[in-house]
Amino acid sequence: MPAISSRKPYRIGRSRTGLGLFATKPIKKGDTIIEYFGPLLDSRNEKHDAIENKYLFALNGRWTIDGSTRRNVARYINHACRPNAESDVQPRNRKVFIVAIKNIQPGEEIKYDYGKEYFDEYLKPIGCKCDHCEKKRKLARAEARAAKAGTGNRAAGRATTKATTKAKSKARTKAKSGTKASAAARSRGTGKRGSKAPR
Repeated sequence: MPAISSRKPYRIGRSRTGLGLFATKPIKKGDTIIEYFGPLLDSRNEKHDAIENKYLFALNGRWTIDGSTRRNVARYINHACRPNAESDVQPRNRKVFIVAIKNIQPGEEIKYDYGKEYFDEYLKPIGCKCDHCEKKRKLARAEARAAKAGTGNRAAGRATTKATTKAKSKARTKAKSGTKASAAARSRGTGKRGSKAPR
């Protein structure tokens, strides 16, 4: 791992996604944090055009920075869909700088958006692990659990309602048959009384 001067406002450290770059001093919005550097690759050169790795940073249609060298400490900055930094691409100078777009506190991880092309090729297939996407997934899981529990409760509620309705129906049927039996008994009793009527 490259040695980083203590004057630098960042350090390499453990992140949820592997290694990351963390602020060691307050970084103000608009401050240039670090340069993303490495050998320049020319897309017109077949050997250069064949190079593939996750640290390529396109400057324009022709020039790309190969940031895979370990001396390029900026390569440790992780992606975030809601970042606190961004890349300042300067194609004419063939340079890229990472600039703070928010105030960054000591201990906070420095992150920037890698862009749609990188996201679609490398992050989307495995699922983005930035804080914003993790929160969205956590919320979706909680909603799914609540919906499932709600469905279970509704199903249980429907079963209880069905059982209650069935029990009430049975009670009504029983009451009706009891009423019919007593009515029949009364009518039979009346008939008997009629037969026992005075002679």
